[in-house]
Amino acid sequence: MGFGPLPGAPDSSVVLLDGPWTHRTVRANGIALHVAEIGSGPLVLLLHGFPQFWWGWHQQLTDLADAGYRAVAVDLRGYGASDKPPRGYDSPTLGADVAALVTSLGESSATIVGTDVGGTLAWTVAARAPHVVRSVVIVGAAHPLRMREELRPGAGPAQRHASSYALRTFQVPRRAENLLSRDSSWVRELYDRWTGPRWRGTPRYVADVERYAQAMRIHPVSYCAAEHFRWELRSVFRSDGRAYARSLRAPISAPVLHLHGDFDTCVLPSTAQGSGRYVSGEYEWRLLDGVGHFAHNEVPDVVSGELVRWVKTH
Repeated sequence: MGFGPLPGAPDSSVVLLDGPWTHRTVRANGIALHVAEIGSGPLVLLLHGFPQFWWGWHQQLTDLADAGYRAVAVDLRGYGASDKPPRGYDSPTLGADVAALVTSLGESSATIVGTDVGGTLAWTVAARAPHVVRSVVIVGAAHPLRMREELRPGAGPAQRHASSYALRTFQVPRRAENLLSRDSSWVRELYDRWTGPRWRGTPRYVADVERYAQAMRIHPVSYCAAEHFRWELRSVFRSDGRAYARSLRAPISAPVLHLHGDFDTCVLPSTAQGSGRYVSGEYEWRLLDGVGHFAHNEVPDVVSGELVRWVKTH
């Protein structure tokens, strides 16, 4: 990976936050994935995004458990207390991690809930491993092919500008690693830029953003996060990226609930809204008023209510 931890960098124990949930490690797709789980009943698997870890779903964990479901939030490969191998940050491998985790948890299928990068993976698993998907909830993420449309040359500049962190900062060697590892300032800047007015600046916002920034300083999380965004751009021109795109053209037959904030300046609502064309089954779109990119944190009661409604129906 080419660099070591900075002096004073936290270790993965900082993400093992206490609560009514249980922390454990599950083997899936050849690696160890850390999960926080609570409750019993049908499985709801929660996938975080960048720059977060499992804690992003902590309210949904308890709300789903109270409603009669087994809720599991995972640290994706390279994040939190999960394994951080030097490779495997392409979307096909990360999606295979998620599909294998469902069966490693002793279930045949699950409702897959994902936000940001986790949303990309939820779309991926629904297209490539539909046998493990009962239904899908997407929060703040466009279908990967819809995102590619908006980032291609000739498309309007709005989404390319919104995605400049991925298209520029992450593509410069060591640039993102240095920004994420040295202190909390870049993570705070991203949250300030992407968050809607309801949550931004509140005491809970300040505390949670610092938690996320601290988790990004665990060595080598910054490298692992950066590698995914590098793969997303560079693979467009390679055979593996073309094969991935072809696999995503398979219509998604599982029911999909798509939640998106109208203040999302990371994945623009106009980009996300075209995602329904890739779903052949039931598709429900809901735009959340006054909400930015992190709807599950900004309006957690609203998102929990939508999740419980959706899983009860499907």
